[in-house]
Amino acid sequence: MPSGFFALLDDISALVKASAASLDDVPTQVAKTTGKVSGIVIDDTAVTPKYVVGLDPSRELAIIYQIAKKSLINKLLILSPAALLLGYFAPWAITPILMVGGAYLCFEGYEKVHSLFSHHDGQTEREPVKEITPQELEKERVGSAVRTDIILSAEIMAIAYSQVTGQAILNQIIVMVTVAIFITVAVYGFVGLIVKADDLGVHLAGSEQSPTTQKIGRGIVKFMPHFLTWLGYVGTAAMLWVGAEIIAHGIPYTAHLLHDLEQSLSSMPIVAWLAKVLACGAGGLVIGFIVEKVVGLVKKVFFQSGK
Repeated sequence: MPSGFFALLDDISALVKASAASLDDVPTQVAKTTGKVSGIVIDDTAVTPKYVVGLDPSRELAIIYQIAKKSLINKLLILSPAALLLGYFAPWAITPILMVGGAYLCFEGYEKVHSLFSHHDGQTEREPVKEITPQELEKERVGSAVRTDIILSAEIMAIAYSQVTGQAILNQIIVMVTVAIFITVAVYGFVGLIVKADDLGVHLAGSEQSPTTQKIGRGIVKFMPHFLTWLGYVGTAAMLWVGAEIIAHGIPYTAHLLHDLEQSLSSMPIVAWLAKVLACGAGGLVIGFIVEKVVGLVKKVFFQSGK
């Protein structure tokens, strides 16, 4: 009996050691995953500030908090469990789902580019402008931001899952939860700093500050509107780039083309990256144009059938 008891203790000790060794590898896996999704994280950071531009400044942080909270809930309660379940029961379904999300990003990006470059003359009949309250506008912006974020978050969690495939289920859960929390805090913390930078500038430009500090504050105040405009353009380009890259990686032929493009310019990493971004951006415009036409056709069909 005692020997059996000690044998059981030995088994438990071995299991604890194996689990500890597995958990010791979690920081490495989290760091590796964070590195692989850095491009998507940058895109997410660039896209988000435009959703609070033009709203009440006193509501900016509250709006970002709402988006961040919903983003984290989506990552923890929807996307991570979905990735684990699909990875176990239907791994073939992950790529098509991500490609649909990529098409949505291209569609949103194309619509923004189209509205930016389209010109309306004064004689064109305009649709009546719908008046909405600030609360309704805020709700609309938050909803739009969350829809865009869930696509980017899905890609992040899918990549996180790919780094722990074959690991123990506990290890998979810990890595994915850690990645979800770390990236959400990092992205929306930085976004909060960006949108409140002008308030910092006003504070620094106050009369109680030194002349040098005041000059810095005024410079921040003047710079931030231009920076936010530029960041909006980057965010739109990021939608097209990331959306098209998701789709390209889901199709073997285009995935090989992107790989060959990068390999041909491997001696010039920056040029290789820029070439890939430009190729994906152009592809994203084409995909967005096609999706926009399909969506318009579907709306027209349903509108006519509803009469």
